[in-house]
Amino acid sequence: MAEDDHRQDPPSPSRDARFSKLDERLRSAQAEEAARTGSERKPADRNEQLGSRVLSYLLGGLGGGALIGWVLDQWFGTSPLFLLLLMFLGTAAGFRSIIRISSKRPD
Repeated sequence: MAEDDHRQDPPSPSRDARFSKLDERLRSAQAEEAARTGSERKPADRNEQLGSRVLSYLLGGLGGGALIGWVLDQWFGTSPLFLLLLMFLGTAAGFRSIIRISSKRPD
């Protein structure tokens, strides 16, 4: 067994034609899909971004407070004391953040 047998076969012209046809079909399918779905999709506007931010503050405060409270309840053996306390504090912190961003002047 010779070590020179690691050569690759030369590319055949029919293989290149198949790839070019596949590329053409792929481009036409992508163009049809872009036309069907509306390729000129608008990015999220400022109000949508602000709404997502408000939702994340609410859910983050509530969920984060509840999770930390549950962990503290497990460690200290107190039933729902820390869970409820930190859940309400997290919700209050979320509302505080929402009030803070809503009181800013628009640019």
